[in-house]
Amino acid sequence: MCAGQVLGVRMAMLGCRAVGVEDPRGADRKNLIVFVEIDRCAADAVNTVTGCRLGKRTLKFLDYGKLAATFLNVKTREAVRIVALDSSREAANCAFPEIENKYERQLRAYKLLPEEELFKVERVRVDVPPQDQPGRPVSRVRCDECGEGINDRREVLRDGRALCRACAGEAYYERL
Repeated sequence: MCAGQVLGVRMAMLGCRAVGVEDPRGADRKNLIVFVEIDRCAADAVNTVTGCRLGKRTLKFLDYGKLAATFLNVKTREAVRIVALDSSREAANCAFPEIENKYERQLRAYKLLPEEELFKVERVRVDVPPQDQPGRPVSRVRCDECGEGINDRREVLRDGRALCRACAGEAYYERL
């Protein structure tokens, strides 16, 4: 267990509560979409608590590099964005000054500090377009360059051709 996991668990519990999702892994499992802004252990903790998954299209990853997540109740449209406060590190130092190891200090403090000292919570509006909703793909086209299939309107239209992002020059990889 690490401090980030503790923050992720507490963030997920707070987020679900704030948008009225009482049982995210049970009866309410189809009512929640979570947007995580970091690819660290806190995101794994959010996944574990909420049951939201990339494969179910209920967990969305946005690479903002922030220990933050937005919780959307799709039924009521209520949404909150929760950010871990940088000041929580200093709060951990004050709470347990006798612990020399800062990671151990944070781990212990993040379990006990009140939510107000750990997180900023703000009401937000999130519009999820049809191509990003859970469920079956809303479209599928073939890339006119490489022939690979492209789901959910992720194609790039250029000069009357449908291209995948890689063929449109946005590849994260290089073909050898």
